[in-house]
Amino acid sequence: MLIIPAIDLKAGQCVRLRQGLMDQSTVFSDDPVAMAQQWVDQGARRLHLVDLDGAFEGKPVNGEVVTAIARRFPDLPIQIGGGIRNIDTIEHYLQAGVTYVIIGTKAVNEPQFVVDVCKRFPGHIIVGLDAKDGMVATDGWAEVSSVKATDLARRFAGDGVEAIVYTDIARDGMMGGVNVEATVEMAQASPIPVIASGGVSRLEDIKALQAQAHHGILGAITGRAIYEGTLDIAEAQAWCDQQ
Repeated sequence: MLIIPAIDLKAGQCVRLRQGLMDQSTVFSDDPVAMAQQWVDQGARRLHLVDLDGAFEGKPVNGEVVTAIARRFPDLPIQIGGGIRNIDTIEHYLQAGVTYVIIGTKAVNEPQFVVDVCKRFPGHIIVGLDAKDGMVATDGWAEVSSVKATDLARRFAGDGVEAIVYTDIARDGMMGGVNVEATVEMAQASPIPVIASGGVSRLEDIKALQAQAHHGILGAITGRAIYEGTLDIAEAQAWCDQQ
């Protein structure tokens, strides 16, 4: 299982939100590239980038920062989400050196788009399913749909999606622990590997997820915990490697 540091970008800065609320942000660094270097130095094997402004505006806003990070670490898998709603944006990010693009809102509103881009960019498409009480939220989590997250996961089962990033919004940025049960349910819903997100705050969360990894849990994204020091990337990754 991979321990994946999150770098959330807002106005060019590295921030963390609470439950996705833009007015509940904490700035951790005004140099996201240096922040990325810190996590790589601690042994991160993949980075999770989010263009928060892009998620709300529906188009990339922090693209220059994303490109700078990708160029600094050309051999490191990087995944980016937030405001990716068309093919031009996907092409731009992949040409910039990003490995995976995460389709969120568009996957809910237009599932056929995921099918199309999986064919056009095989091996590079991740679907982001962010859920509130099991229902998928869109548009930077501002809207909650009537679509069950597990149903949407099943919908994409044979389309070539590389992974699903599953976020429990209620847990995100709250340091209250990961929703293992919901993550396992998501992993069991389809054969697509799942990356857990939201509430991963200490080694116990990693151990709980690792114990269920055989269901198809590929990794765990962690943000506030590594910035505030309640989770150590190197220690957590070493523990997973030993299992």
